[in-house]
Amino acid sequence: MKKRIKRKFTDTELARCWALWRSGLGYSDIARDLHSKPGTIFGVIRIHGGYAPPRRTRNPQHLRLSEREDISRGLAQKLSIRAIARQLNRAPSTVLREIRRHGGSTQYRAHHAQERALKRASRPKPCKLALNAGLCQLVSDKLERKWSPEQIAGWLRVRYKHDATMQISHETIYKSLYVQARGVLKKELLKHLRYGHKMRHTRAHSTRGDRGTIRIVNGLSIRERPLEVQDRAIAGHWEGDLITGSGNSHVATLVERKSRYTLLAQVNGKDSESVVSAIIREITKLPLHLRQSLTWDRGMEMAKHRDLHVATNMMVYFCDPQSPWQRGTNENTNRLLRQYYPKKTPLGHLEQKDLDMVARELNERPRKTLGFLSPADVLSKTVALTG
Repeated sequence: MKKRIKRKFTDTELARCWALWRSGLGYSDIARDLHSKPGTIFGVIRIHGGYAPPRRTRNPQHLRLSEREDISRGLAQKLSIRAIARQLNRAPSTVLREIRRHGGSTQYRAHHAQERALKRASRPKPCKLALNAGLCQLVSDKLERKWSPEQIAGWLRVRYKHDATMQISHETIYKSLYVQARGVLKKELLKHLRYGHKMRHTRAHSTRGDRGTIRIVNGLSIRERPLEVQDRAIAGHWEGDLITGSGNSHVATLVERKSRYTLLAQVNGKDSESVVSAIIREITKLPLHLRQSLTWDRGMEMAKHRDLHVATNMMVYFCDPQSPWQRGTNENTNRLLRQYYPKKTPLGHLEQKDLDMVARELNERPRKTLGFLSPADVLSKTVALTG
């Protein structure tokens, strides 16, 4: 089995990641910008609860990493403490304390000394809830009663308008919920929030993310779909959706209505461009007469349906809102796929050849609804009759 190498971002890349997140972009867009995967970006953001960690800064008078490297080189060259200090323009006592503090002249290493210095200098400021047990309990009680953090903060300002120790901002409450490293509010309180988000999203996500900037324009309703699609009279009409795995990973699933033949497509993200291009890549491998129509739900991953129509000549129809039963063939197939990919299984590492193998097994499996023929059998008969 091929070992996966964990991606480690540089400080510049992390700063770019958080800047894009604050601007309202989703995981897929950020991943493309940083040449990474959506699941990797999700992990970086999730571990901090959606809040960019504060940037570490140090007093310019403190020793820098480059100076510690000069000290290490000086020790390797058997230079005296005073000679090293003259090179750095530092006091000999500063250099001596630095060496003694980090293992002595024989064990001093610049990298380890820098890491220990940063760790020792870390003095996180406790939040207000950690310092005030009464306020913390009051906030917890209100959250359990399904009050929003903004309602709690506003009520506290009115109720305790002359007591600043009993007032707190709604953003501090959110941060104490989402950043569990603070150890103040229990994670279980998240389920009482109105939307149940696992992390804090910026306000820009509602206006600048994929769902804010892209709309399904000129989409055909499922009610405009021809009757031949409804009664499964001819082959070539498909239903599609995404199955989701851990780390914000996805696989596109396509099922032909007449034969129940399944195609799986590896996607690089949930954004419309990634999903539509993956479907085009797989569906164009089929003969033209098997590319009649596609029925999808109203997810924004199909916002660029016009590109799909131009590339494949397939008509794209959209289900009514919250009506998954209108593409029941696809829903049933997705349940079968969970035998291979249970929920919370990471899907981002799968290659197209892995998905083709699973699709082949499904297509060769006999189905009761087909008189115990397999989807491959039914589709091959259809192709033969057409030919």
